[in-house]
Amino acid sequence: MSNDKSRDALSDAPIPQRNNAVEVVGSGSPLDAVLWLIAIALLIGSALVNQHLPAYWAPANDIWVRIGVILACVVVALGLLYATHQGKGFVRLLQDARIELRRVTWPTKQETITTSWQVLLVVIVASLVLWCFDYGLGWFIKLIIG
Repeated sequence: MSNDKSRDALSDAPIPQRNNAVEVVGSGSPLDAVLWLIAIALLIGSALVNQHLPAYWAPANDIWVRIGVILACVVVALGLLYATHQGKGFVRLLQDARIELRRVTWPTKQETITTSWQVLLVVIVASLVLWCFDYGLGWFIKLIIG
């Protein structure tokens, strides 16, 4: 836990501090490897369901059954991945990213529009300079070649 007294940019409410995602993922177990293998097998299986399952299971001829099987495989695989240390670390990373988004002072609409116009102007000027340079080089090469 950090003693940082960070505040939310909008409401000035304190933002809770926790161990970061790297500290959570630091330790793994053999169970994690098994869960990863099962989850990967389920994801590969979900990719092959549409093509191969109807040949082995008659109800899978219906598209909605295949969609249900695919969704079930993906949901179970994500659940298994969440059960690993890396999955918990990823969820912690997403939570920390959400907290960091609350800390950001976002530009106003007027600042965004002004900056966009400035970028557009610089792009137009740069493109005109490059076009003139290209045209000049083309003219010079025609002059040399004849």
